[in-house]
Amino acid sequence: MAIFGMPGGAEIWIILIVVLVIFGPTQLPKLAKMFGKSAKALKEGIDGTLVDDEEKPAEAAKPKPAAKDSDDDTTKEG
Repeated sequence: MAIFGMPGGAEIWIILIVVLVIFGPTQLPKLAKMFGKSAKALKEGIDGTLVDDEEKPAEAAKPKPAAKDSDDDTTKEG
């Protein structure tokens, strides 16, 4: 019999009630979202596939505009 095992059903409920009292019902979604992002970043960091916040995969897939050619024949010289 382990003294410090995983918390059971009653302990989980007590922990959830304490978290609800401390953070309040308006902060729980923000806390859950932050926890989810942290867990995802940790998992990606362990796998070695961490993507910077500045460069999102959707932005990387967008085609970049072509640069104008400086040797364009349609320019008028005056």
